[in-house]
Amino acid sequence: MTKVDFYTGSTDKLRTACQLSHKAMQHGLHTSISLPDAASLEALDKLLWHYPDTAFIPHCRNDAADAEKTPVILSFNNDKFPHHDMLISLHSECVPFFSRFDRLIEIIGNDEADSRLGRERYKFYRDRGYELRHFDLTKTA
Repeated sequence: MTKVDFYTGSTDKLRTACQLSHKAMQHGLHTSISLPDAASLEALDKLLWHYPDTAFIPHCRNDAADAEKTPVILSFNNDKFPHHDMLISLHSECVPFFSRFDRLIEIIGNDEADSRLGRERYKFYRDRGYELRHFDLTKTA
């Protein structure tokens, strides 16, 4: 069953996705990132080219020819991913395909609306018996 991790208190959800992708890559995990729209995908794509300053996170879109060999895959409006280690969802609601992944990460921002939607997703997973963990980013900053 998918393990679900919530990272709350993010001041920059895209940067948090970069940090978590980098950490996963260092541990040999493949990361799929599902984004809500093309603008978010473009912004994250650009950020991954420059994050972190001293390394590189190999990434591509899920429809790229070399997606199966690439550690970080980006997609919006598509649930086709070549590997299923970890999914980072940057959506405001549960994505219907999350259970294909060993691990799901939900990143929640600081504003009240995002927190409320995050609590709704937490309740959804909890009510269905998923193993949940919570990481408060305001305590690690």
